[in-house]
Amino acid sequence: MRRLEIQNLAIIQQLELTLGDGFNVFTGETGAGKSIIVDAIWLLTGSRADAELVRTGEESLLVTGFWDGLTLGRRVSQSGRSVARIDGEVVSNRELSERASGLVTVHWQHAAQALLEPKYHREFLDSGLDKSGKTSLEAYRVAFKSFNETNARLEGLRESERERTRRADLLRYQLEEILSAKVQVGEEETLRLERERLANAERIALDAGIAVDALEDAEVNAAGLLSDALKALTSAGRFDAAAAQLSRDLREALSAIQAVSGEAREIVDRTAADPEALDALEARLALLEKLKTKYGASLREVLEYAGGLQAELSTLEQAESDILKLEATLKPLRHALETSSASLSKARRATAQRVAPQLERIIRNLGMPKARLEFALEPVAMGVYGAEDIEIRFNANSGEELGSLSKIASGGELSRVMLALSAVLGANTPTVIFDEVDAGIGGAAATAVGEQLETLARTHQVLVVTHLAQIAAKATHHYKVEKLERGGRTVTGVTRLEGEARVRELARMLSGSDSSTAFAHARELLGLAVSG
Repeated sequence: MRRLEIQNLAIIQQLELTLGDGFNVFTGETGAGKSIIVDAIWLLTGSRADAELVRTGEESLLVTGFWDGLTLGRRVSQSGRSVARIDGEVVSNRELSERASGLVTVHWQHAAQALLEPKYHREFLDSGLDKSGKTSLEAYRVAFKSFNETNARLEGLRESERERTRRADLLRYQLEEILSAKVQVGEEETLRLERERLANAERIALDAGIAVDALEDAEVNAAGLLSDALKALTSAGRFDAAAAQLSRDLREALSAIQAVSGEAREIVDRTAADPEALDALEARLALLEKLKTKYGASLREVLEYAGGLQAELSTLEQAESDILKLEATLKPLRHALETSSASLSKARRATAQRVAPQLERIIRNLGMPKARLEFALEPVAMGVYGAEDIEIRFNANSGEELGSLSKIASGGELSRVMLALSAVLGANTPTVIFDEVDAGIGGAAATAVGEQLETLARTHQVLVVTHLAQIAAKATHHYKVEKLERGGRTVTGVTRLEGEARVRELARMLSGSDSSTAFAHARELLGLAVSG
């Protein structure tokens, strides 16, 4: 973090703070507002915003942090409404938190959240894995993802198997009902016409018979009369051309009548009542109507529906094939997962055995000489993060059983354990902030804390709020936080200390006075800090 700007946060009215690389320390009288600076950065991590942080009489507070090529901002109003921004663009608090999580880690006495949640215990241990262990971790992640995705698909297919079978049976029944009917588009009109003919067969035969009688069979009939007329005109035609033409026309008419009479006779011969044929037609029409009622408004829609049934049935039948394929695929994936899980568990146990003694030594040097610490690995079913739950167990007192760090450690103890973890395993972000890391310690322990912070600051930007001169003297950049009065109101100011001003502040921290003895001690601390 290169710069921090704060407006109207608690007793801070306006503050622009330029931060340096390495070890930055903030000191000042109790109540001066040192932790407010940590609060400001905490807001940039997307933490819950409290409207009470807004300076009295102001509409809102604003915190802005500047990194190389990146700006994070957070505004909180008196109403409690919060607006987060990344490079000036409004984002959700979750997005702000995700971006900040890769930039800054805040460890403070009442918010060492990384140690209060066991999931971070696993992350700390995994960060200490050697190259082979990290390879095992990545192999497990890949194997678990492949196995889990395949198994989820398989379980999904298995869970729906009963429903799929029921659905397939229904589809087969419906498809068979349609296909067995051998439906043809347009057949209904033909069937209706034939039904009409069969229903009126007696009337058709009777009327055709009457026509045959009138044309040829009756005693006096059309064909006989025409024959008589034809004879007469033929005779006249021998002497008259017009009569001859008429005889020829009449001969054609007689032939036509005889032809019609013959066809009418055939109608009489072949037409008879056929109840069975009529019943069959009625049944066919009823079947088509039933299919339309169930599957479509027309026979064309019924056939289209059958096509859909076939497609869905093919999909369901494919699912059965997929189950067999997935079952065959899952076996080697399970083997790969179990193998990588065993390798990861072995690597984690080896890392825990290597790292725990290192952490114990540092923690004991930080003012807890009887402290003990271990990583407890409890086997569990293989999950996203492996086949063990990982928890840091701790106790600062001699003769007491180790317990969950998140349950038995005090705020100050948590901060010092975090400092040890950061020193041994490295911090996960480029900027690390400690508030109240010196709670309850002094003397040699304070010096040891300062040395560990100094070591961490070689690879990270470290910001520390402290009351101890032994820690402050180790810093590369020293800032004094103090209360000031402006316009009849109290505000917080921050000044970067150098030279005699820094000596004076260290002397105050050592003895609360500016005595020559305190000054000499302060200079000695700075000399020790410089010489190492």
